[in-house]
Amino acid sequence: MYANDGFRELDRQECLSLMAGVPVGRIVFTRHALPAVLPVNFRLDHDGAVLVRTSVSSEVLGAAVGAVVAFEADDVDADTHSGWSVVITGAATLVTDSAEHERLLRNGPRSWVPAPREAFLRIDPELVTGRQLVGGRTLYGVDLPF
Repeated sequence: MYANDGFRELDRQECLSLMAGVPVGRIVFTRHALPAVLPVNFRLDHDGAVLVRTSVSSEVLGAAVGAVVAFEADDVDADTHSGWSVVITGAATLVTDSAEHERLLRNGPRSWVPAPREAFLRIDPELVTGRQLVGGRTLYGVDLPF
């Protein structure tokens, strides 16, 4: 990013703090050798890992477990031309430890589409990047009209 391009890079802690405040993000995975993106509700765990509760037979669970995936969340205000976007990239695993599964049943994300048999997908925060759009500025420092 350039010094005056209207964006500010966010550090890891800023990224995680912003992401913790929104209920929905998008998981990016591979479907039949092509990129696929699905919106899901989620929660961040104490270590910054993304937690998704889904059906044990869901497509995303089958495709993501054991793979490196990306997870993006954002908040944008179109009126002020401002907002932020955060991406967490890391390995996706199925939570199999029974104590961990019980903890997540109590304190983890709640599915917006409950299923008879649910599982938790965990995305480890190996790479956390983000940027904030500073409304009304361009690469050249020119003010934009609203």
